[in-house]
Amino acid sequence: MRVSDDRYTRDRQKFDLAVRLIRHEARTYTIRQWTGLSDDRIRKLYRSYVSSSGTQSVARHRGKSPRQAAFFFRNSEVHFQAAQLASLFLLFGLLNEGMNAARLGFRLGSLESGALLCHAYEAYRQLHSPARISFEHAWFLLSALARRDEIGLTRCRECGEAWLRDLFGRQWDLCTSCAAARKPACRQLGDSDPC
Repeated sequence: MRVSDDRYTRDRQKFDLAVRLIRHEARTYTIRQWTGLSDDRIRKLYRSYVSSSGTQSVARHRGKSPRQAAFFFRNSEVHFQAAQLASLFLLFGLLNEGMNAARLGFRLGSLESGALLCHAYEAYRQLHSPARISFEHAWFLLSALARRDEIGLTRCRECGEAWLRDLFGRQWDLCTSCAAARKPACRQLGDSDPC
């Protein structure tokens, strides 16, 4: 019996994805959702392949995963990075865009979708240093966009950029960049409400 046999390929893919998620500091529950591995097996993988490697320390976060959409709107830098991350989700096929609405393009528990989520997050990390969004927040963003109950993905009517909007807040049809560029012109006209 060889490890490279086809019947073991799926198990190796689960282990590889789990180690990758551990390196992104994902919580045990998140890793279990994507790989189907038991909590005990995930801890053993961490001890065997990550903590003993001696390269870079990887934090193991405890407690519940992030669940507050307000995190993505707390300042303009996080909002901008979250919008770019959402765009990467579109590019990698994790979300399908249509009619100004994000639809589900991933399947929870699918190793392929888990690998695409890792690819999108790694691309985001290459774009932003320092990255303000953790892997757990990225996973929450993807699931919130797919549910469309708190956060929506839309396009700016001026520049066409994909951007996030709070579905419970005031509805703007301009991204933050276009709205900021328009504010000085509105002030000169004496408008009290932004254009």
